[in-house]
Amino acid sequence: MSDNDRTVALIPARGGSKTIPYKNIKMFLGKPLIAWTIEVALSTKGIDRVIVSTDDLKIAEIAKHYNAEVFLREKHLALDDSMPIDVIKSVITRLRKEGDSASYMVYLEPTSPLRIQSDIEQSLKLLRDSSNSFKSVATYTEAELNPHRAWKIEDDIPKVFIPGANPWLPRQVQPRAFQLNGAVYTFSIHDILHHAQHLLPEPSGAILMPKNRSIDIDDEVDFLLGELLLKRRLDSECSK
Repeated sequence: MSDNDRTVALIPARGGSKTIPYKNIKMFLGKPLIAWTIEVALSTKGIDRVIVSTDDLKIAEIAKHYNAEVFLREKHLALDDSMPIDVIKSVITRLRKEGDSASYMVYLEPTSPLRIQSDIEQSLKLLRDSSNSFKSVATYTEAELNPHRAWKIEDDIPKVFIPGANPWLPRQVQPRAFQLNGAVYTFSIHDILHHAQHLLPEPSGAILMPKNRSIDIDDEVDFLLGELLLKRRLDSECSK
């Protein structure tokens, strides 16, 4: 792969988790949660290097076991209020010091274990497409709550959140709404390093993912649902 297309995958994995202790390495259908993300990154066409950024030696050991590189994170980048953009810029700075001239980065949260290779590959394809000017691409799914059906309550009085919205219209008639699902973020390394304050420097493109691959593992209920959905998918693949 030429330097113009060279791509690094970054998987962030703090040791601290308030909802589930050591969530990123909790067993998920027989493997540590983070292993599913490492494996899909390593098997994705177009990714040249897979790095786990962590502050925790236990997570680092597991990441290495599953063949990812590990960048140990500075403590100030592993706090509850640490921003992903700061972690990303720190990793990019280290890459540049090492002489890695990669042009693109894929940011993959360990809490989205149901994404598949094509989700990442489509995102990279759209980002690299010279016919558009995208500096970033992210994955989206149908919104859990359409904003045209959202309410705010002021002085005990419910009011529609969007002026003029009619929440009583059938779902099929409402404008379609989407939300980031957190599964895949891809971006130009130059633009994220020099011109961005968040993960999606603009103009930004969108790839749609189905709901059954968009689950974000946050609590025990998500773990149970995620394992059920993944097992069903793997069983279906085995039966073909």
